[in-house]
Amino acid sequence: MADVASRSASRTGQEPSTAELVQRATEQVTRLVRDELALARAELTQKGKHAGIGIGLFGGGGVMALYGAGALVATVILLLDLVMPAWLAALIVAVALFLLAGVLALVGKKQVSRAVPPVPEATVRSVRADVDTVTAAVKDGRRG
Repeated sequence: MADVASRSASRTGQEPSTAELVQRATEQVTRLVRDELALARAELTQKGKHAGIGIGLFGGGGVMALYGAGALVATVILLLDLVMPAWLAALIVAVALFLLAGVLALVGKKQVSRAVPPVPEATVRSVRADVDTVTAAVKDGRRG
């Protein structure tokens, strides 16, 4: 907009015509949109890099946590080995882990079944009610 103010007169020394002003405004809006898109692209690129690094570090942390869980399982087996044979301790820990995995799988299945079908049922009912209301209003308008 400062561009319009700085060029208050046209080439002939008169006030700029409406067409010239519209052309300048169009050029400025186009430039502004391009600059904003370039800024958004640069910002999203930077955020994408940070997100990628963060996801990689998060994944690395998950792998380390998995190794830590394995070490804890080995510790439990070794602790049980103090009071029973090693094979029995390993078997007991394995059965306990399988039971835990089964419980988690059943709870997960229940949660997934709550999400199916992935249709916003309340919204669908609301839209149908709106359509019925509009249809009824149109029918009443034709009768009246």
